[in-house]
Amino acid sequence: MDDLLVGAQISTSGMKAQATRLRVVSENIANADSVGTKPGEAPYRRKTLSFKSELNRTTGAEEVKVNKIATDRSDFEKRYDPTHPAAGADGYVKLPNINPLVEMMDMREAQRGYEANLNAMQISRQMISKTVDMLK
Repeated sequence: MDDLLVGAQISTSGMKAQATRLRVVSENIANADSVGTKPGEAPYRRKTLSFKSELNRTTGAEEVKVNKIATDRSDFEKRYDPTHPAAGADGYVKLPNINPLVEMMDMREAQRGYEANLNAMQISRQMISKTVDMLK
């Protein structure tokens, strides 16, 4: 029975990690057009996230956790628009380093990871329920 509870706990940690990933991707998509408001000011910088495996000393389970949320240090794209308030002295506006297609792929992958963990947790719950029924 303990192994089934640990399995559900591992799935829960995976769901939490994927939910955080979905939040970060959503923030990136929401800010895909966020440029500076002053000349030469930097636009929104894409956020990235990494995971780590962490031992739960109580159960002995290896759980997935968010390691850190960082900013993508890749270069900004530039667009020539000397009339824009954020245009630098050269007339170029720096655009966020966000590719909506990449963000949508990340979102889909996170959604599938979340669903896989949810299914595993539901199966663990069913197995626990059947085990309890057998013990009655």
